[in-house]
Amino acid sequence: MKFLEYTPLARMNAFLASVNIGGCLVQGVLEAYSCKVAGIDKKLSRSLEQEVSSMFHFTYNIMCEYPCSCVSSRRTLIYLILTLNHMYPDYDFSMLRPHHFSKEHGILVAKQKIDQYLVEASKIWSTELGEDIPLIECIWTAIDEVMNLEDCDVYSYVPDAEADPFANVGSIWSFNYFFYNKKMKRILYFSSRCLSKMSSEESSSDDGTNEWGLDFVEGMDLED
Repeated sequence: MKFLEYTPLARMNAFLASVNIGGCLVQGVLEAYSCKVAGIDKKLSRSLEQEVSSMFHFTYNIMCEYPCSCVSSRRTLIYLILTLNHMYPDYDFSMLRPHHFSKEHGILVAKQKIDQYLVEASKIWSTELGEDIPLIECIWTAIDEVMNLEDCDVYSYVPDAEADPFANVGSIWSFNYFFYNKKMKRILYFSSRCLSKMSSEESSSDDGTNEWGLDFVEGMDLED
């Protein structure tokens, strides 16, 4: 998969890198990738295809209308895994399976959730930066420009405590969404989290780090 560089996304990323909202920090990232696999991705894709096909043959996901053994479901799962591997190269997501993801019931549902989470960050965007166009509007305009939202399926990834390496650094909330456009063969990953400053500072003093990482896992309806 290839990272796709877009100026509108870069502007959003620059702001969301660290937004001070009092006792908390909001951090976020948006990255787009082409779904054309090559090199290491191609090798991993073939390996995942075999594993998933064997493990889920004639098996149904609880929330899925289609068998997880169908080719389109496997392909979508592989794209999501490869995207996470690119986003967080220090981690290996190859063991993730359909039940680690959930398909959202349309763009509007995901949009409402994201908008609600980013209310406080939006205030900083308007008051401290003096931006006339609201942050939420800028974000969705940028995503639509890159992905053509009306043709996208949306998936989320929510971690359980054992699978989340950043669960102990004061994360108050987090979200992880994938916008997948089959026609464009493109996927966009949008993740954000809110951290308690006090907890983050205590964690940093313990190990000398305070890095932006991942939060993630549970329940998937996969279809291509």
